[in-house]
Parts: sequence; structure tokens; C-alpha cells
Amino acid sequence: MTEFFIALLAGFGAGVLSAWGVGGGTLLLLVMTLFLHVEQQTAQAINLLFFLPAAGAGLLLHRKNGLIDKTVVHHALPFGLAAAALGAWISTAISPELLRKPFALLLLFTGLSVLWQTFKKKK
Repeated sequence: MTEFFIALLAGFGAGVLSAWGVGGGTLLLLVMTLFLHVEQQTAQAINLLFFLPAAGAGLLLHRKNGLIDKTVVHHALPFGLAAAALGAWISTAISPELLRKPFALLLLFTGLSVLWQTFKKKK
């Protein structure tokens, strides 16, 4: 029962953060892997499913407001799809334990960069 409430609060928190434009999926990944003991690959798949509706809604709103540069999209799309396919293949080809450490470093680096940028703006 406790796991249900943790998952419910994490989903709600991630949804709120996503609506604000902040990485709610990161919170979702951390809660799933650290507190609910979900495997890294499974947590990433759930995170992707959580992200897709928000990304689709954002894309439609940006398109409606004329904020999408079609030339950039046409040039970036093939590389983005190839990188996504390669990343998916790599994540299934290596062990979850090996995947955890680089992901933890990525989260640490991202958090420190955000803090650094916030600190620089306040000066």
C-alpha cells in the first residue's frame, strides 16, 4: 500500500514539474529506481511513456504558435531518430548495474549545472 502512495505522489509531482517545463521525468526515474526498486531499463521505459503525451501536447502548442523552425526539424530529425535507436539498443545490450553509474553521473552533472546557472544569475 505504501508503494502505491509513493508512486501516486511521484506521478503527481512529475506531472506538475512537467507542466512547469521542468524535468519531471527525472523525479519519476529517481523515485522508481531508489524507492520502488524498479530496474533502470524498466524505469526508463515507463518514463518515456509518461513523457510522450506531454511532449506531443507541447509540440502541438508550439506548432499552433508558429514556434517551430521546419528547416531545423528536417535537418535534426534523422540524427535524433538514429541517436534514439542507438541509445535504446545500448540500454538493452548492457547490464542495468553498468547503466546506473553513468546515469547517476549525468543527473549529478545536470543538477550542478542548473545550480551553477542559478548562482551566476543572482550575482
